[in-house]
Amino acid sequence: MALDELKSALPDYAKDLRLNLGSVIGNSGLPAQRLWGTVLACAIASRSARVLRELEPEAKANLSAEAYTAAKSAAAIMAMNNVFYRTRHLLSDPEYGTLRAGLRMNVIGNPGVEKIDFELWSLAVSAINGCGQCLDSHEQVLRTAGVDRETIQEAFKIAAVIQAVGTTLDAEAVLAGDVLAE
Repeated sequence: MALDELKSALPDYAKDLRLNLGSVIGNSGLPAQRLWGTVLACAIASRSARVLRELEPEAKANLSAEAYTAAKSAAAIMAMNNVFYRTRHLLSDPEYGTLRAGLRMNVIGNPGVEKIDFELWSLAVSAINGCGQCLDSHEQVLRTAGVDRETIQEAFKIAAVIQAVGTTLDAEAVLAGDVLAE
């Protein structure tokens, strides 16, 4: 199992990450599609080739073709939206908030899976990318749809752990002289 590969690759100083990785993925209460869509979208957003390479096959095996594509779409569209909306929010000139975005985001309206799943994956990616405006927006849609805080927190716990695992393994690869070959 790829999850075991990632856990065993973590150095001893990251034992907490090893335990958390097993916990947030291996013991998740999320339905399979929500869990593995979150995992895949976060693995992509982590920008860690090793994390993506290890987790993608299991995600693909647990997702329908539509959900697999939708999870990748969530990572892609949020890579753009998180930069755009975070920048607009951080600029001190509030007039930017009144300008039309002018960016295509059609996949958000028709992701090919249940809207709740896509919103949860988008929220998790937004957590990795640090866009407060996107986090608030997706959390509000999820809460309005009746999703509880525990489920939402589960998604950003997965995001936090996957991001930390990717950062740690990439740092270890560089320190070993692998120059991110992993």
